[in-house]
Parts: sequence; C-alpha cells; structure tokens
Amino acid sequence: MNVLIVGSGGREHALAWKISKSSRVDKIYCAPGNAGIEEYAECVPIGVLDFPALTAFAKEKKIDLTVIGMDDPLVAGVVDAFEAEGLRVFGPSRAAAILEGSKAFSKDLMKKYNIPTAAYENFDDADKALAYLETVDFPIVLKADGLALGKGVLICNTLEEAQAGVKEIMLDKKFGTAGNQMVIEEFLTGREVSVLSFVDGNTVRIMTSAQDHKRAGDGDTGLNTGGMGTFSPSPFYTKEVDEFCQKYIYQATVDAMRAEGRTFKGIIFFGLMLTEKGPRVLEYNARFGDPEAQVVIPRMKNDIVDVMEACIDGRLSDIRLEFEDNAAVCVVLASDGYPVKYEKGFVINGLDTVKAKEDEGYYVFHAGTKRTDAGIVTNGGRVLGVTAKGPDLKTARANAYKATEWVSFDNKYMRHDIGKAIDEA
Repeated sequence: MNVLIVGSGGREHALAWKISKSSRVDKIYCAPGNAGIEEYAECVPIGVLDFPALTAFAKEKKIDLTVIGMDDPLVAGVVDAFEAEGLRVFGPSRAAAILEGSKAFSKDLMKKYNIPTAAYENFDDADKALAYLETVDFPIVLKADGLALGKGVLICNTLEEAQAGVKEIMLDKKFGTAGNQMVIEEFLTGREVSVLSFVDGNTVRIMTSAQDHKRAGDGDTGLNTGGMGTFSPSPFYTKEVDEFCQKYIYQATVDAMRAEGRTFKGIIFFGLMLTEKGPRVLEYNARFGDPEAQVVIPRMKNDIVDVMEACIDGRLSDIRLEFEDNAAVCVVLASDGYPVKYEKGFVINGLDTVKAKEDEGYYVFHAGTKRTDAGIVTNGGRVLGVTAKGPDLKTARANAYKATEWVSFDNKYMRHDIGKAIDEA
C-alpha cells in the first residue's frame, strides 16, 4: 500500500520510521517532510494547510492511507477534506479536533461530563478577565484558547504578572487569534504525565506513559517551548493511577465526544497532573505529542498501520497494544535562543554515528532540518530529538545523553536534566 504522512517534525519522522517497518507498506510520501524523513519517504513540497493540493496528490499517487501528524491541519478540517474525496485518512474530523483546537470547549466538556480537571473560567472580554483576577488565589494559569505551538500557557505568581499576561494574550495578541478567548485556570501541583491513546469512536486503547519537559531551561526554568525532551514510561503512572483514569477520564472523554455528536477517531493525548486529590486532566491533544512520539513509538511492538486502520474501521476492540518492557529517553537538541530568536543554517555533524547504532537502540529524529549542498543543516528552533532505549529509565537516560555528544552543530543547545525526576521515583 501507499502511505502519505502530513507534517514535517520529529513526530512525523518517528511515524515515517515506524510505518516503514510495516510489511504492508510499499511506498511512503511525506508533505512537506524534512531531511531525516527523506530516508523513509519521498518528500513533496506541499504545505500542510493546502488541502486541495494534498488531496489531489493523494489521488494522483493512489494513496491508500494518509496519516495526519500535525494539529493545525486537523483543527482546520483536513480529515473532512480527504473524506469528501473518498480518501482513507487517519485522524479526527474538524468537529472532533476541537478537543485540542479550543481549550474553552475542552474545559466545558469536562465540566459537563464530570471529567476531573482544574477549576476554571472562560473569557472573551479582557476587562472581565482582569476583574476576575482580583478574586482568585495565586499562582494562577492563563491559557490562550486556540493553538499556540505549545506556548500559549502562562503561569502567573502575582496579580501583576497575571494582568500583564491577559494583556499579552488578549490585547497584544502575542499568540494571534488563539488569544481571542482565554481560560483562567486553577494552578495544580503534582507530577505531570502524558498518556497517548488510539481511539475508534467507541473504544480507547492506551499506549505507554511518558513525561515531557516544556520549559526551555534546566530546572524547569525559562519560557514554555514545544518540548525539550521526554521519557517513557513514567514511574509515577502507577497501576492505581491507570485504574482511576480508565474509569473516570479515558473512556469518559471518548463517550462525551460521541454524545456531543463529535465522534473521535484518531489519537487522543491526555495531559495529566497527578495531584494529591487524584489525577486531573490538564489538556487534550488530538494527535501524537512531539517529542512524546519519539519515546513511545520506538517501544511499540504492533504494526502501527494495522492499528490506524482498525481505528478508521471501528475495529480497535480487536487490537491488543503491546510495548517493549524497557524505557526510552529523548533529549531535544535545539538552536540557542529558542523559543524566541535563533539562527539557522548550521551544518549538522555526527548523524551517521547515531544512525549506525539503531540496532543498539539509538535514534535521531529530525525536527527542524534541511538538506543543502553543504549537507544537512539546522532549519528550526527544535532541530533534533536524540532518543535512546535501555533496560530501565536510568540507563536509557545515560544512553541518550551519551548519544547527544555524537552530534554537533554551531548554536547547539539542550537541557541537561531531562528525566532527572527518574532519580526521585
């Protein structure tokens, strides 16, 4: 079969790598892809929001399955565009992708269906939001309603910080139209855990757990980013936590979406906070996380194409997900200055060294790279995800950091404490 992947980051590279291992797949294309994805797929210069060009390409190349990696096209309705042309596509419809596309929608859904989450209020008027801040306890969390590349969340410790945050989101439009509406949310404390799942509209199948590191600097300091590294599984995601979430969160969310006439097929990413009062949902995503995909997918035993097709056909109950009994850690190599301002175009050395050790559990997934006459160069804030497996988390962490030393480029920046929480488990 022929497969098209839509996206260009580390998540899509991990998907291309995994899909290439399916015995059912003959040819993979990726739009637009990157320099790492080229190893497994023919990359085509089509933008992720150019739905007419994407569907025309899929018909021309007789694509049997299209896999949507990114949030923007999902929220904009790419799945609907493909289905309208009679094309087979993996991902939620526009009506279902609102689960990620609007934080206000998802919070209201959780309130309506008693899914555990932080207390909150929604605002579309900055003056009302500012007045509300006079009544709350601090710290408090401000969230731009729409998509903001994982950066539209501000944790404010004082009233003054929160007032400045409202101005930034709603008046200055730092995150564009994502800030037309805003959620003000209770600040929760505890361990964060990411849990990815496959969903076919009725059945939900949970993948292995992971934990991301969003802040740019060591010790969880600095600005929020798209993710600076992650590890899997989370030692804090216990059997008791899983049982609670299965009962009150996972199936409840799938059932709630169906009851709202927004049947969800694809990936639901559950961002959880393990509080003293039990697990709470921080956020939903409607696709694989990045860089969570880079530690979850390499540990997955199943043929991912079989699982995706089962989701499309409503046969997920027939599937038993299996993951390796080991661990993985991903350290993101970024451009110094990310997420604010950074230079691009630096030649990357050492990629072949990591690639040669794939059989030993070392991987390098490209996020922001480009092939030039000079070689593969940096082409984004997050450049590479260096991932390593090991029999346990501490070994996987040591392996991942060892592998980061094999790769070099000018302006290379990374956190040095990815997975440090492992030591506290």
